[in-house]
Amino acid sequence: MWGISFGVMDNLPERQNPQAHLRASDTDRDQVVEVLRDALMTGRLTQDEHSERLEQTLQARTLGELEPITQDLAVPGQPFQPVAAAAPSNSPVPIEEPANPADSFDTMIGIFGGGERQGRWRVKRRTNAFCLFGGYDLDMTDAVFEGREVTIWAFAIFGGIDITVPDSVTVRNEGVGIFGGFAARGGESPDPNAPVVIVKGLALFGGVGGQVSSKRHKKRFRHQGGHGQLH
Repeated sequence: MWGISFGVMDNLPERQNPQAHLRASDTDRDQVVEVLRDALMTGRLTQDEHSERLEQTLQARTLGELEPITQDLAVPGQPFQPVAAAAPSNSPVPIEEPANPADSFDTMIGIFGGGERQGRWRVKRRTNAFCLFGGYDLDMTDAVFEGREVTIWAFAIFGGIDITVPDSVTVRNEGVGIFGGFAARGGESPDPNAPVVIVKGLALFGGVGGQVSSKRHKKRFRHQGGHGQLH
């Protein structure tokens, strides 16, 4: 009798997720897509398995339908949770990780002319900026960063590239100036939760300069006569 009772108890189904009936949002589905992408990249899913589960994710209507899709991929003791339950970012500058980091790439060219990026644009994880007898202005004051660390490859030949960042952003200058100036600058008191902008490249008879922008102050580094000067 006792053996029968224990057997029945052992076969009881697990308690269901009390949030399983809630409607899934696009953000919840995006989180599952990210988990599936990582599983494919690390070899935990085959290409066919990934395609099948991706289709299930896009068709899921509730959290209960989403949860089984990653159940065997989640870390033990850490089941799938909606993105809304995740802790918010502490960055003073908006950071939105791309769905596919490999596609976070941009190229800007100014030859005998110029261009600019300003307002609410997306700073890719890698940006190539090339100016020949021209100039480009990259104003990141109101931009959205696609990573906590982004890299700008700046090449200014008989031209100039100006980079504007919020004062909370850290800038690492790793470029070289030959008969020109290369001196990207960050804020004086950067926030450790804010993005880091790494500026690499070459200034040849030209300049690559940095500008710090905030509501309180603004300082600018420009290339003049092939040599940078602070203003």
